[in-house]
Amino acid sequence: MTWLSSAAHRRWLEGETDRLLAFGRAARTAEGFGRLDERGRLEEGPSELWITCRMTYVQSLGALLGRPGAGALADHGVAALAGPFRDREHGGWFSAVGVGGAVADEHTLKDAYPHAFVVLATASAVAAGRPGARELLDDALAVQLAHFWDDDAGMVVESWDRTFTTCEAYRGVNANMHTVEAYLAAADVTGDLAWLDRAARITERVVHGFARGNQWRIPEHFDPHWVPDLEYNRDAPAHPFRPYGATVGHWLEWARLTLHVRAALEVAGRPAPTWAVEDAAALFDASVREGWSVDGAEGFVYTVDWQGRPVVRERMHWVLCEALGAAAALHAVTGDPRYDAWYRTWWDHAATHFLDHDGGSWWHELAPDGEVSRTVWGGKADLYHAVQATLIPRLPLTPVLAPALARGLLDSTT
Repeated sequence: MTWLSSAAHRRWLEGETDRLLAFGRAARTAEGFGRLDERGRLEEGPSELWITCRMTYVQSLGALLGRPGAGALADHGVAALAGPFRDREHGGWFSAVGVGGAVADEHTLKDAYPHAFVVLATASAVAAGRPGARELLDDALAVQLAHFWDDDAGMVVESWDRTFTTCEAYRGVNANMHTVEAYLAAADVTGDLAWLDRAARITERVVHGFARGNQWRIPEHFDPHWVPDLEYNRDAPAHPFRPYGATVGHWLEWARLTLHVRAALEVAGRPAPTWAVEDAAALFDASVREGWSVDGAEGFVYTVDWQGRPVVRERMHWVLCEALGAAAALHAVTGDPRYDAWYRTWWDHAATHFLDHDGGSWWHELAPDGEVSRTVWGGKADLYHAVQATLIPRLPLTPVLAPALARGLLDSTT
C-alpha cells in the first residue's frame, strides 16, 4: 500500500491540517490578518493584503472541513477585503493597511500577485458559502479583466500605480503562476470557462514555452515584451519575491498546476494538452536533479543559476510543501511508485526538520545545516503552502481545493 492510498496516513494529514489552522487563529487583526512570529504571536506592523487573502483562503478551507471558528475567521477576511483594503476611489485593493484602516502607503503599487490572491480568497469563500463573498469575487474578476489580464500576451501584467494609470515595465512569472490557481478557482465557482481558458493559456506559455525552452529552469523575470532578463536581481539573490536565477520550488508548483489545468480541461470537454503530463514530469525531475540535496546537505536549495548551480542554499518550507503536492499530483495521474517514494521521503524530511511541535506551524526557513535561518523569511507568516500540502493528497485534481471540499470530494478518487 502506498502512503497516498493509506487511510491511516490521511488521518495523520488531517491532524496536521488542524494543527496549522489552530496556529493561524492568532493572526487576526482589527483590519484583516497580520504576520505571526516564530511562537505564533502577532507581530507589530500593518496588515498585508497577500497575508489577509491567504488566511481568508485557509480559513475558508477550514470552514468547509467543518472546523468550529474557521467560518467566522473567513468572514472576517471577507469583511477586511470589502472594507479597509478596498480602494473605493480607484478600484482594486491596497497592499497594506495600518491600525484603524489607514492606508499604509498612499503610493503603494497595485500588484498582480496579491490581486490573484483576492480572487482565490473570495472564490474559496464563495465555495464555503460565506456571506458577501460572491459580490467581492465579481469585483475582483472585473479588476482582473480591466487591469491585469493581457489578452494579446495571454498573461497578466505585474503592477500598476494606485490610480491604475501607469503600468510597471517589469513582467513576472510568479504572479502569473498564482493567477493560474486563482483563475481555476474562479472557473469552478462561477462556471465561466473563460477563466479556465485563460489559466490554460498562461500555463502553456510558461511551461511548454519558457520552461521547456530553457532546460526546465523557468525564467522568472521579463521585460514588457516578455523577453527574459536572466540577470535580474543578480545583486539581490535572496529576494523573497523576485530572486535572481531560477526558483526550484516554482518548477514543482508549475508541475502540479499543469496537472490541475489538464484535469479541468478534460472535465470541461476542452481539448487537454498532450504535453501536460510529460512536461510536469520533466519539471519534477529537474527540481530533484538540480534542487534536492545537491550541495551535500539534505533539502531543496532555494534558487539555482542558469547552469543549474545553487545560488541561495537556504531551505524554504514552501518549496518542500510544493514538492509534496507535485509528487501527489503526478502519482494520481501516472500511478508511478517513484512519486510515492519521493512523497514519503519528503514528509519524513518535513517531520524531522520543518514541523515545529513546540512553537507551532512549520519553520519557514532552514540553513543547509538544518538550523533555523532567517535570510529570506523570518517568523511564520504563512499557512497557505503547508495547509495545501495536507489537503492536495486527499483531493482530486479538479475542481481545485475549496470547490472540491464543497462538493464532498475529500478522500475521493473520482
